[in-house]
Amino acid sequence: MSTRYPFTAVVGMDDLRLALLLNAVSPAVGGVLVRGEKGTAKSTAVRALAELLPEVAVVAGCRFSCDPAAPDPGCPDGPHGEGAQEARPARMVELPVGASEDRLVGALDIERALAEGVKAFEPGLLADAHRGILYVDEVNLLHDHLIDLLLDAAAMGSSYVEREGVSVRHAARFLLVGTMNPEEGELRPQLLDRFGLTVEVAASREPEQRVEVVRRRLAFEDDPAAFAARWAEEEAALRGRIVAARALLPQVTLGDAVLLQIAATCAAFEVDGMRADIVMARTATALAAWAGRTEVTSEDVRQAALLALPHRRRRNPFDAPGLDQDKLDETLEQFKGDDEPDDDPDPQGPGGDGPGGGGGGGIPPQGDGPAPEASDPSGPSDVPDGAPAPRNGGAGADSGERAAVKAAEPFRTKMLSVPGLGEGAAGRRSRARTEHGRTTGATRPRGTLTKLHLAATVQAAAPHQKARGRSGPGLVVRRDDLRQATREGREGNLVLFVVDASGSMAARQRMSAVKGAVLSLLLDAYQRRDKVGLVTFRGRAAEVALPPTSSVDAAAARLEQLPTGGRTPLSAGLLKAHDVLRVERLRDPSRRPLLVVVTDGRATGGGADPVALAARAARLHAADGTAAVVVDCETGPVRLGLAGNLARELDGTAVTLDELRADSIAGLVRDVQGNHSGARRAA
Repeated sequence: MSTRYPFTAVVGMDDLRLALLLNAVSPAVGGVLVRGEKGTAKSTAVRALAELLPEVAVVAGCRFSCDPAAPDPGCPDGPHGEGAQEARPARMVELPVGASEDRLVGALDIERALAEGVKAFEPGLLADAHRGILYVDEVNLLHDHLIDLLLDAAAMGSSYVEREGVSVRHAARFLLVGTMNPEEGELRPQLLDRFGLTVEVAASREPEQRVEVVRRRLAFEDDPAAFAARWAEEEAALRGRIVAARALLPQVTLGDAVLLQIAATCAAFEVDGMRADIVMARTATALAAWAGRTEVTSEDVRQAALLALPHRRRRNPFDAPGLDQDKLDETLEQFKGDDEPDDDPDPQGPGGDGPGGGGGGGIPPQGDGPAPEASDPSGPSDVPDGAPAPRNGGAGADSGERAAVKAAEPFRTKMLSVPGLGEGAAGRRSRARTEHGRTTGATRPRGTLTKLHLAATVQAAAPHQKARGRSGPGLVVRRDDLRQATREGREGNLVLFVVDASGSMAARQRMSAVKGAVLSLLLDAYQRRDKVGLVTFRGRAAEVALPPTSSVDAAAARLEQLPTGGRTPLSAGLLKAHDVLRVERLRDPSRRPLLVVVTDGRATGGGADPVALAARAARLHAADGTAAVVVDCETGPVRLGLAGNLARELDGTAVTLDELRADSIAGLVRDVQGNHSGARRAA
């Protein structure tokens, strides 16, 4: 067994260590979500925690780790009498991002069902993690249906399996820890709320601390056993402190004044539901036990709020988690009980300076970085001297770069989808063959069997039982009898936005509406679990403002900073988008693209005949079969219909900003699909 990095040797990250230790003291807190940039030792700290947990006593031979003192009466391996018991270390079970539903919750033991004719349950990872740690690295990349199953089990303390003739319930109480890099996409707010605590981690900017991190890491890699031995005493002390805090926890009391502070704090920050209040109460109780006290104080409530509320403040998918600490202090002061002593305004934290016990619990400011610098409106123009004005004659068409304008309020958009049946990653946009969804039939497996269609397999094997000499209750099944279930669900697509940021779009009110429309489409892409990319064009060229990514938040940030001005090199934008899609097809051939071009259709740069060049570039996308939608941004009483012409060249659909709204024009998806099906017939 490999030696793990000691928990007490982790440098800094007080909030992370405290949140993990509080869950070790009281698993009822509900787990920890660790958010942070790559390379910040998130996984190292989580894996190190497993070594600190006390051993657990289990019923010998029980696959579900029942406690001999209080065995689960519904355990599938039960009932358990006064049989033998054994002690083993607490497990840390890792859930891979690509795990299947069967691997997570368990399933029918197909081998025994077919060979012996009995219904036997094969436990999954939830059963393995019972009374231990379940760790999900990159939890934001986990399929939504797996996250739902995982969090339901964590909330209820048990797992229910109803499938393939199996009906099983077993205990599944574990410390849930998830780590994620926000750059790779966010969790939905509804899922964020299911994690008890959240912490933000970032690499220290202090040179001395960074030197110490490197020094310790190199020493560990040179001789892991010797390095672990150096920290053995601190590890033992911390392990003993966890045991003592667990023993003290039932004696900790929550006074009415403290409960009022908790309720007032959750109300002041307008968090939804009551889960935040309950989590704060449990966290504050664990903090008191960790500090060796039997009464919860206002400082415990403050610490609990800083750990339990920031991610619950994220209402809009583009909001960053955070908490106004001044407002928190004002609320706690306002509802402080008369007999409550004044708290130290700058506490060291309920753990003192002991191993792993520090931590202010505070969350670093998020989303408050410096605003993008406004471009000087009097700066040089991208339009050469003497060049003709654009045909719309709009204000600012000949001016240079203009400062970015704020996006209008987003709205619910029409459903845009890619026609046909894909095989991409699970999502919520276009029809696809997926591992999860409604069963539509069965087929012979190509390669490894991944999803057995039991009825079809039995039907294929049944006529041959006499010839195969069947004599017992089991079914005689050959390889040729096996049938793979085919299922249809929804996939996520790559939505590539190509946004016109030229002078013809520069009117502030108009660009604000355009940004609002793109932001609305980004919100839709977030909800449908798409990857997104952003290409912009203005002046003399196009640029990839954001390469394809799962982080819709990053696309929204780039959009907000987008300036306008200069000519309209439409062909350059389309060609740049073609290059991006070509590369992405090589990287992820199963993810189908949806091209969304946001423009008024004008082309005033890029060659002697910019309109013809744009049409030629559009036909490249049509030849590749890329589904395309043109969002027509042209305004005014006289319209040239250039966006419609572009849509025809793309073999796609044109919609106006008003038609993009969900409450207008029924049948937009039908139009998109109709155009492509017509093109296929013509081909």
